[in-house]
Amino acid sequence: MEAAKKWLSIPKDIREMLVKNVFCSHCGVTEIVKYTIQEGEYAPVLKGECKSCSRKVARVID
Repeated sequence: MEAAKKWLSIPKDIREMLVKNVFCSHCGVTEIVKYTIQEGEYAPVLKGECKSCSRKVARVID
């Protein structure tokens, strides 16, 4: 729940930029889709799929 609060505290335009700037080991920089927001050890983490190839990707929200 805390991770979701932190995520929503980020301005919408910045959240959109973060979602569209995720690294996929197959495609390079891509967009994350079907993601969830989880509490990481140091910061919230988006975990989901690459928009292009559907492989699992993640992004730490730093």
